[in-house]
Amino acid sequence: MDLNRKHFSLVLAPILLLGVLASPAQAAPVACAAPVASTTQPGYLVADPACELNGTPFVGTDSSDVYTGIAEGAAYRIEVPRSWNGQLVVFAHGYRGTGRVVYVDSPDLRAHYIAGGFAWAASSYQTNGYDVGRGVRDSHALIDLFRQVTSKRPRSVLMTGKSMGGHITAVAIEKYPKAFSAAMPYCGVLGDTELFDYFLDAGVTAAALSGVAAEFPVEPGPWQAQVDRMLPALGLNLGAPPTLTEAGRTWSAVVERRTGGVRPGFAGAFAYWNAAPASDPALRMPFLFGLYPGLSGGTAGIAEGNVTGNRLEFYRSTDGWPTAAEWRLNARVLRVTPTDRASSGLDGIPRVYGRPGVPVLSLHDIGDLFVPFSMEQIYARRAASRGRSGLFVSRAIRGVGHCDFTQPELRQAFDDLVGWVRTGHRPGGDAILDRRAVAAPDFGCRYTVGRRAVFGGDCV
Repeated sequence: MDLNRKHFSLVLAPILLLGVLASPAQAAPVACAAPVASTTQPGYLVADPACELNGTPFVGTDSSDVYTGIAEGAAYRIEVPRSWNGQLVVFAHGYRGTGRVVYVDSPDLRAHYIAGGFAWAASSYQTNGYDVGRGVRDSHALIDLFRQVTSKRPRSVLMTGKSMGGHITAVAIEKYPKAFSAAMPYCGVLGDTELFDYFLDAGVTAAALSGVAAEFPVEPGPWQAQVDRMLPALGLNLGAPPTLTEAGRTWSAVVERRTGGVRPGFAGAFAYWNAAPASDPALRMPFLFGLYPGLSGGTAGIAEGNVTGNRLEFYRSTDGWPTAAEWRLNARVLRVTPTDRASSGLDGIPRVYGRPGVPVLSLHDIGDLFVPFSMEQIYARRAASRGRSGLFVSRAIRGVGHCDFTQPELRQAFDDLVGWVRTGHRPGGDAILDRRAVAAPDFGCRYTVGRRAVFGGDCV
């Protein structure tokens, strides 16, 4: 029997592996299976990895084979080109809320990987929520899983991930330094708990500038009432462009400096994120105010305590010497002391030390105010403090959304990373720690492919 021409299932002790290989010749639509109960996480369901969420079967291409299944409570997908170059890419997906159904999907660069001869593997992880440690374990487990289900042994493994998956990527290459040859996080949480600090900062400074007495921690209902008072004081209108008051302009300046410094396109990015609704449909407020987890500990129960704090933060709305208005703002703002911190292990919110042992090439949208551009700067500073600057390249993209990248931007970054590993030649990046470079009108133009409306046509 030609196993490449038939669907089959197998069980490999001791990992309770359920796997399916699908070839293009057997790509006829089949009924998607209902989610099954997790064998490792009580209360969780695992969606059929052989199907997309819309019910479309996931199949290989004319030149690849696909393996799907469930291992240790996590769904997985693996795709291997028939002309495989011996290299594997492990992809880590981003945050998916706190629902109880886990599912796997394909990486953004799936077609590019296959065309270049790279195999790839992706996991649903066993859990949802901001469980980076679980994502690290389940993503690393894909390497052995790949060997078992394909009977192939990769000569090198590249790690990549988006958003929370970028956090997973940064932790994985430090936790398992011998497992990976390179890494490509994008729109990643490279500053670990400092992301939640930013959520806190955005809320408490908006409250202070609006004359609203903020509290910590907060609940959605009381927070909604407070936001209803802040919006007119700041000149914000849910679903419409802002008409900023003086307090609103100051808040915009504070957020700009908190998220990476003065840079092109920020006014449009600020308007975009404040016109967009909160991700929680029960909240009637702009997106930035919907980040209230920063005012409630920030971790959705992953860490044992509150990981957010701002005791030593001095909020700026100008450059140069602090103004009297800035001193008044900092005197009024609510101060919070953390009771927990980033974890040195894989529990809680794992620490990103910034000590890569392999080349890392990262991309970030300079207008992203969900996972802000400052995450790149934090990682760059940590890497520099450990003498690892030579292993980190960051590219600024003139996008306003979260993970707002074009295929050419991602493909170029991946190809340049592969070339770095192959030749030892460090590719170009942006001077993200140079305040003047970041503020220059053409910042982000070098690696941006395709015009984003909010930035206009100022790249040539």
